[in-house]
Amino acid sequence: MIDDAIHVLAGDCTVLVDDADREEYRGRVTTIVKPDNTVLVHDVDGYQPVAWLTRADSVSSDRDDGFTLVARKGTQTLRVAAHDRDAYAHYRASAAGRPVGSCPNCGGTLIRSSGVRCVDCGDRYAIPSDATVREERCDCGLPRIRVERGLAFDVCLDRACEPLDDAVREAFDREWDCPDCDGDLRILRRGGLIAGCERYPDCETGFVLPSGVLDGECGCGLPTFETGSGRRCLDATCERVVEAGIAR
Repeated sequence: MIDDAIHVLAGDCTVLVDDADREEYRGRVTTIVKPDNTVLVHDVDGYQPVAWLTRADSVSSDRDDGFTLVARKGTQTLRVAAHDRDAYAHYRASAAGRPVGSCPNCGGTLIRSSGVRCVDCGDRYAIPSDATVREERCDCGLPRIRVERGLAFDVCLDRACEPLDDAVREAFDREWDCPDCDGDLRILRRGGLIAGCERYPDCETGFVLPSGVLDGECGCGLPTFETGSGRRCLDATCERVVEAGIAR
C-alpha cells in the first residue's frame, strides 16, 4: 500500500469475514483502504459498512485476475475477492481540518488537525492543543501561534524557528521557590512544560504548567493561574487557592 493514499476497490465481490464466526457476503461493493490499514466494505444500503477491519496488522492485494484483498488483525481475517472488477485505484489523501494559512514551502493550504500540516507537501508541525493559530506571520512565512503558560506567548508555529520553551524559560525559570526544599523551580520539558525542582533527583517536586495566565499567589506560596476552568494553584492538588485575598 502507498502511504497517505486511500485505495478504492470496486466490483462484484465475495466478502469473507473470518472471526469467531465466519460470514460470507456477495454483491457489488466498494472497498476502501485507509493509510492506517483500516478496511471498509460498503454496499448501497445505509451508512454502515457491510464489513470492516480497524487498523489491520497487514493488508495485501493481488490484481492479476480481478483483485483479491486480504486484511489480517490478530485472529481476524477480512478477504475481498472480485468476480468482476469495476475499479482499482489509489488517490492521494490527507487529514481534513480547518484552514489556517498557506505553506511557505509549497504554497499549499495549512490545516489544523492533530497539529498543523500542509495538504500538499505534507509538512507537519506539532502544537499544544490549547494553542491559537494567528493570522500574523513569522519572518519564515509560517503563522504565529499564541499559547498561555503563565503569560500569553506569541511564537512561530515551527518550534525550531522560535521555541515556546525558550520564551517560557526566559519568563519563569527560577522565578518560584520549591515548596519542599530550598531549591528553585526550573522550567523543563518532560513530556510537557513543567516547573521542576533544580535538585532533582534528590527532590522530585514538579508541577505541570497550566494553560492560563499568572494572576497572583496562592496561600501555599506558589503562583496562581486564571484558566478556562477557573482559578487554580500551580499545584493542581492544592486546596489553598487565594480568592479575593483570602486563603481557603
